[in-house]
Amino acid sequence: MGANEVSAILWRERELLELLLFKLEEEQLLLTAGKARWLSHATREVEQVLERLRDSGLNRAIEVAALAEEWGAGSDASLRELVTHAPEGPWGEIFDNHLRAMTELTAEIQQLRDLNEQFLRSALRSTQETLASLSPDAGTYDSSGTASSGADARLIDKRL
Repeated sequence: MGANEVSAILWRERELLELLLFKLEEEQLLLTAGKARWLSHATREVEQVLERLRDSGLNRAIEVAALAEEWGAGSDASLRELVTHAPEGPWGEIFDNHLRAMTELTAEIQQLRDLNEQFLRSALRSTQETLASLSPDAGTYDSSGTASSGADARLIDKRL
């Protein structure tokens, strides 16, 4: 494959990154609106886009390696190295633009993913607190299996 085909693959991958960003924003809107009912659908859509991105990334890696060999950069060259080994003409700038755009999209995706994770943790904590307040007299069991009043019993989730 030539530089045109690699550029087309990079465009498709950029479109997938933008779609992932959209799906994460959609997920965030559901989280902030408290619409947990639809959250599993949004999460499934995010996973589907991630699967498509993995496939595209593998395809890109194969084609970039072939083009890098053609341009004398070595088969294990990254996209950044491909930019530096581009022949005279527009390809260096074109691939550099792809690289910058994909880097920016990836940074936005990471920020949104982290923010969504914080929302999820907060929702989980709130749910746990609500459930704990619904039955404050919930007892515990002693070593013999007998229910006790458990006035001193506490549930602590150290993962949060």
